[in-house]
Amino acid sequence: MRQVYSLPFSHDEVFGGEAGQQIPYHRMYGKQYCVPALTVYKPSEVEELRSAAEAVDAIYCKAMRFIQRYMPDSFLENPLGIHPGLIPAARMEAVTGGITRQDWIIGEAGLKCIENNTDTPTGIPEAASLEGILIGLAEDSAWTSPSAEMAARIRECFQSWLSFYAEQGLQGPVTFTSYGDHVEDRTNTAYLMERCREAGYETYYAPLEELEIMPGEALYHQGREIRLLYRLYPLEYLIDDRDERTGVEVGAALLELVREGQLGLMNPVQHVLMQSKGFMAAIWSLYERNEQTPEYCGFTLFNDAEMEVISRYLLPTYFAAEPFEQSALPYVAKSYWGREGRGTLLLDGDTNQLTQLQDGLQPLNAVMDAADSATNAIKDYEVNEEEEIAAYYDNQPKIYQQMVPMEQAMIQTEDGVYSGYLLTGVFVIGGRFAGMLPRVGEKVTGDMAYYCAAAVRERMNDEEEKEWRT
Repeated sequence: MRQVYSLPFSHDEVFGGEAGQQIPYHRMYGKQYCVPALTVYKPSEVEELRSAAEAVDAIYCKAMRFIQRYMPDSFLENPLGIHPGLIPAARMEAVTGGITRQDWIIGEAGLKCIENNTDTPTGIPEAASLEGILIGLAEDSAWTSPSAEMAARIRECFQSWLSFYAEQGLQGPVTFTSYGDHVEDRTNTAYLMERCREAGYETYYAPLEELEIMPGEALYHQGREIRLLYRLYPLEYLIDDRDERTGVEVGAALLELVREGQLGLMNPVQHVLMQSKGFMAAIWSLYERNEQTPEYCGFTLFNDAEMEVISRYLLPTYFAAEPFEQSALPYVAKSYWGREGRGTLLLDGDTNQLTQLQDGLQPLNAVMDAADSATNAIKDYEVNEEEEIAAYYDNQPKIYQQMVPMEQAMIQTEDGVYSGYLLTGVFVIGGRFAGMLPRVGEKVTGDMAYYCAAAVRERMNDEEEKEWRT
């Protein structure tokens, strides 16, 4: 059981001031999202997470380069599930290291990285700002923040990106975009924009819905040409975007600007290769066939140290379920482009489904059931919309990954004590450990999970040591 320290304050006492200004979405979907508590980690755990996360990031980047340079388009399109319209831009080699968040399970099997959001990770202000505020409320010098370096890592990452793009002839202001009316995305985007400004660059914010593109010419916002764009908008959505008024294939036109060297994207398009969950199966396949790679490309892909990292921290992951079904091992089926746990199934090895994420339907329904009849029409609409979203993810191709038990954690919420499972997000930015995002939810962590800030307990008294051991 993971130790959690509850702060002696109510939710409203904590989020009525600066904390609520930093994270205006501390309540989401009609329920509490951030809890006034700290998830306790030992210094040794954080140090191992730091080195392991950086090593895993380096392996992801190395495998990405191998795929960019040596694998045919058919491999990108089929096993990886990359849309054909994304492939030319995804092959363009940009500087490695970006803004990414790995998801880790700390349990009986040790530390295991179960996936990696390399395209549009969120949760950044929670780790970078809220974590420090909550630790400050503990009023105990024994607590330290594992995410204290995040702002610096973000500034360094933008400097790396923008130096690379300057060498390609792309300079000028950096425009940041997200859906303007999506509070969580806009807050995450604004935080990154401020760090970019601190790094010495001119910045603008442009709501996604206000961007205009002239195919073959440029991307604009209110008449201003954009040459450098940070976008909190997934590439697998972008490629299918079409302007209903003009009929312009917006995604295709924007990627054409990237291919022509007229627009620099952050994260670069190459990150879509790693975002595909098929990439995890590709890494494991390369790991199992490492001795064969010289026959294919003239060199051995992974050295002994990298093979040890893969064996120790990654999980067997395949494009088919047979390896687990044949051995009756529990496994997880994950949709290629699943986000927030959507399209994820837990199976017991005999193809019996253990659980499936309901995408917030149960909490949403509980809230809506308490509403009056006038609100029931909204409930029906939102449930139908959720069902459409669920179908989108469930109908995607899947990869199959060994299942490992998650650590349990109990937290105090506004609705009472909640017993859930801990998923530890680890931000790796510019190739370096940057911070942590603990969430406590169901066995499949979805967007209804609670954020419970990470804290490192540097010193423990005898009673705390005893509680930790038990």
